[in-house]
Amino acid sequence: MPAANQSSTSSLKRVPLHDLHVSRGGKIVPFAGYEMPVQYAAGVLKEHLHTRTSAGLFDVSHMGQIALRPKSGKVEDAAIALERLVPQDILGVAPGRQRYAQFTNDQGGILDDLMVANFGDHLFLVVNAACKAEDEAHLRAQLSDVCDITPLSNRALIALQGPKAADVLAKHSSTIAGMRFMDAGTHRVLGIDCFVSRSGYTGEDGFEISIPADQAERLATTLLVDPAVLPIGLGARDSLRLEAGLCLYGHDIDSATTPVEGALEWSVQKSRRAGGARAGGFPGADVILKQFETGAARRRVGLKAEGRAPVRENAPLFASETSTEAIGVVTSGGFGPSVKAPVAMGYVPSSSATDGTVIFAEVRGQRLPMRVAPMPFVPNGYKR
Repeated sequence: MPAANQSSTSSLKRVPLHDLHVSRGGKIVPFAGYEMPVQYAAGVLKEHLHTRTSAGLFDVSHMGQIALRPKSGKVEDAAIALERLVPQDILGVAPGRQRYAQFTNDQGGILDDLMVANFGDHLFLVVNAACKAEDEAHLRAQLSDVCDITPLSNRALIALQGPKAADVLAKHSSTIAGMRFMDAGTHRVLGIDCFVSRSGYTGEDGFEISIPADQAERLATTLLVDPAVLPIGLGARDSLRLEAGLCLYGHDIDSATTPVEGALEWSVQKSRRAGGARAGGFPGADVILKQFETGAARRRVGLKAEGRAPVRENAPLFASETSTEAIGVVTSGGFGPSVKAPVAMGYVPSSSATDGTVIFAEVRGQRLPMRVAPMPFVPNGYKR
């Protein structure tokens, strides 16, 4: 499971579905300032494989939800304003669509990664739990001149993920089936007005559903009645996103990691790159745009172990079995239940980032061979 951002139990908050997690036998652990379920009775392995083949219900209510409303009433003004803070083309996000983005700092590092949806008259942002207070303060400090920034703390956020997610959710909403990958907007689910996106964090087809907190248990309980659906905890969430090659903030990307180093160039559209219609103008643009031209000294890569021993976060990486100086570090790692083998991701010099390159991870004093491998480790199931 993710280990960072844990807090002392005395300061932990509870999500709206806390009682449901306890009643379902969820093992509760501290995570990102909240009491969250790490697994249920089925166990991490079964929860992982069930999500890959059927549908898993995740509670991600600890994450931050923020409405960015333009004072002018024109969503384009909010988009242009947000482009001051992120390298992405936000103006190009059409109504009813969403895009992955990153807040950057003056050094080009990533302050947080987020999802940005265009709801027609405002932008809807989903940010990481551990960063949400800083993100809100950042938005207020930088964009209050043109936008009203409203944290939506009265809403829960759940995710239904897996190849059967669409069929399950379509039983409770007449408009879900027509959504494509990264569509986002208001849909009635179980008669409740929800903010729904066809996206998620597992590599599978699925949906993220923002719902009024006082309605969350009714919806979650209804979905869990379906035999296709199991509740899924943080443990399987982490192994699923690792197999999908998706970054976890604070682990695979952070304030000292640029989007280019993080192999996230795909997320920066041409309009924000050198020569584009709105090139630069975001924090760290000089660093990031230069890396687009010359490359970065290091790069995030996928790693497949040659043996059966899992290689976990913080394991140092070496060029050979005998070299004395580490060339990189594992940022996420573990056993991939769908891959049926250990998988990891980490940073290595760009000269060692070519697929097929063999490097060595040090685990309890032993050097274990790993091969640089393309990601995702399992094909994604997005409905494009």
